[in-house]
Amino acid sequence: MQSFLRKILTTAATASAFVLISGTALGQKAKVDVEKPVFDDVPSPDVQINKNKSFKPKNWLEVEAKLNVKMAPAPPSNTCEKLTVKWYVAIANPEKRGTYLLLTKDVDYVNVPLEEDIFVSIYLSPASLKRITGTDRGGKSAVELLGFEVLVNGEVVGQETNKGKVGWWSTSSDKISRSDTVQLLPKSKTPFSMFWWDRYAEEASTTK
Repeated sequence: MQSFLRKILTTAATASAFVLISGTALGQKAKVDVEKPVFDDVPSPDVQINKNKSFKPKNWLEVEAKLNVKMAPAPPSNTCEKLTVKWYVAIANPEKRGTYLLLTKDVDYVNVPLEEDIFVSIYLSPASLKRITGTDRGGKSAVELLGFEVLVNGEVVGQETNKGKVGWWSTSSDKISRSDTVQLLPKSKTPFSMFWWDRYAEEASTTK
C-alpha cells in the first residue's frame, strides 16, 4: 500500500511540475528584432568530387533576413522552441507589364537561439527564374517587393519589407496577384543546404 501511495504522490508531483513549466511557457512573451530582407543572385555551388562533370553554374535567387529573438522570461534553454517565417515575394509578371506575381512560402524553424543574430532565407531555382523571366540570369532584376512575417505560437511578433509599407502583401491590388506558377524553396531543399550551417536558423524536419 505504501509503495502504491508513493507512486501516486510521485506521479502527482510530476504532473504539477509539468503544469508549472507549461504555465510558464504559456506566459512567455516573444519579441523579434528584424532587419529588411535582402536578395541577390547566387550561382549553383560547384563542388569538386572524385569524378567531376562539366556544367556551367546558373543563378539562384536568394532572399535572406536577419532576426534576433528575445523572450521574457527567457527559458532555461535560452532558445525559442519554434517559430514560423511567412515569406512574400513579388516578381514582375512577364505576361502583363506593370503587374506582379506574388509568391508565398511558410517555413518553420526550431531551437532558435535567443539574443543572437540568426538568418532565415528562401530561394527560387534557376528553372523557376527562367519560367518567370525568360532568362537564366534575370532573377535579381525581376524582384519588386520582398516581405516577411515572424510568428511565435501563431502570433506575429516581427515583420519587415525591403521597401514600401509593411503589410503590402495583405493589401488588395489589381497590380499584384497570387501565383503558384513556381515555388519558393527553403534552404534545405536547395544545393546550399550544407553550406553556412551556423549562420541560419535550423529548419523543422516537417518543412516541405
